[in-house]
Amino acid sequence: MALMITDECINCDVCEPECPNQAISMGPEFYVIDPRRCTECVGHFDEPQCVQVCPVECIPINPAHAESREELQAKYERLQRGETVPATASGD
Repeated sequence: MALMITDECINCDVCEPECPNQAISMGPEFYVIDPRRCTECVGHFDEPQCVQVCPVECIPINPAHAESREELQAKYERLQRGETVPATASGD
Protein backbone atom coordinates (compact mmCIF):
# COMPACT_ATOMS: atom_id res chain seq x y z
CA MET A 1 0.00 0.00 0.00
CA ALA A 2 1.06 3.53 -0.53
CA LEU A 3 0.88 6.02 2.28
CA MET A 4 -1.14 9.22 2.39
CA ILE A 5 -0.98 12.48 4.31
CA THR A 6 -4.16 13.57 6.05
CA ASP A 7 -5.47 17.10 6.47
CA GLU A 8 -3.97 17.11 9.97
CA CYS A 9 -0.64 17.94 8.27
CA ILE A 10 0.92 21.12 9.66
CA ASN A 11 3.30 21.62 6.69
CA CYS A 12 6.34 21.33 8.92
CA ASP A 13 8.50 20.27 5.95
CA VAL A 14 10.21 17.32 7.67
CA CYS A 15 8.72 14.49 5.58
CA GLU A 16 9.54 15.68 2.06
CA PRO A 17 13.36 15.45 2.28
CA GLU A 18 13.15 12.05 4.00
CA CYS A 19 11.40 10.35 1.06
CA PRO A 20 13.93 8.36 -0.97
CA ASN A 21 11.52 8.15 -3.93
CA GLN A 22 10.59 11.85 -4.13
CA ALA A 23 6.96 10.82 -3.66
CA ILE A 24 6.12 13.70 -1.30
CA SER A 25 5.37 17.20 -2.57
CA MET A 26 3.40 20.24 -1.52
CA GLY A 27 -0.24 20.00 -2.51
CA PRO A 28 -2.80 22.83 -2.65
CA GLU A 29 -3.11 22.98 1.15
CA PHE A 30 -0.69 20.46 2.65
CA TYR A 31 1.83 17.84 1.61
CA VAL A 32 0.67 14.91 -0.54
CA ILE A 33 2.14 11.53 -1.45
CA ASP A 34 2.17 10.28 -5.05
CA PRO A 35 1.06 6.62 -4.81
CA ARG A 36 2.91 5.86 -8.06
CA ARG A 37 6.20 6.67 -6.33
CA CYS A 38 5.52 5.59 -2.73
CA THR A 39 6.99 2.20 -1.83
CA GLU A 40 6.63 2.69 1.94
CA CYS A 41 10.44 2.81 1.75
CA VAL A 42 10.60 -0.85 0.68
CA GLY A 43 13.99 -1.24 -0.97
CA HIS A 44 15.50 1.61 1.03
CA PHE A 45 14.59 1.22 4.71
CA ASP A 46 12.78 -1.13 7.08
CA GLU A 47 10.25 1.55 8.05
CA PRO A 48 8.63 4.41 6.11
CA GLN A 49 10.85 7.37 6.87
CA CYS A 50 8.09 9.98 6.58
CA VAL A 51 6.08 8.17 9.26
CA GLN A 52 9.15 8.07 11.50
CA VAL A 53 9.71 11.84 11.38
CA CYS A 54 6.12 13.15 11.28
CA PRO A 55 5.49 15.09 14.52
CA VAL A 56 1.68 14.93 14.22
CA GLU A 57 1.34 11.30 13.06
CA CYS A 58 -0.76 12.19 10.01
CA ILE A 59 0.66 9.62 7.55
CA PRO A 60 -1.44 6.43 7.52
CA ILE A 61 -1.67 3.72 4.90
CA ASN A 62 -3.81 4.75 1.94
CA PRO A 63 -6.54 2.09 1.65
CA ALA A 64 -7.22 3.10 -1.96
CA HIS A 65 -3.78 1.82 -2.99
CA ALA A 66 -3.45 -1.74 -1.69
CA GLU A 67 -0.11 -3.31 -2.63
CA SER A 68 1.73 -6.32 -1.27
CA ARG A 69 5.34 -6.12 -0.15
CA GLU A 70 6.28 -7.88 -3.40
CA GLU A 71 4.43 -5.25 -5.45
CA LEU A 72 6.14 -2.47 -3.49
CA GLN A 73 9.52 -4.12 -4.15
CA ALA A 74 8.73 -4.36 -7.87
CA LYS A 75 7.72 -0.67 -7.89
CA TYR A 76 10.99 0.21 -6.13
CA GLU A 77 12.95 -1.72 -8.77
CA ARG A 78 11.13 0.04 -11.64
CA LEU A 79 11.78 3.42 -10.04
CA GLN A 80 15.47 2.56 -9.63
CA ARG A 81 15.68 1.75 -13.34
CA GLY A 82 14.07 5.12 -14.12
CA GLU A 83 10.90 3.58 -15.49
CA THR A 84 7.53 5.25 -15.18
CA VAL A 85 5.27 3.47 -12.74
CA PRO A 86 1.79 3.04 -14.22
CA ALA A 87 -1.28 4.43 -12.51
CA THR A 88 -3.19 2.03 -10.30
CA ALA A 89 -6.52 0.46 -11.18
CA SER A 90 -8.23 3.02 -8.94
CA GLY A 91 -7.46 5.66 -11.55
CA ASP A 92 -4.59 7.56 -9.92
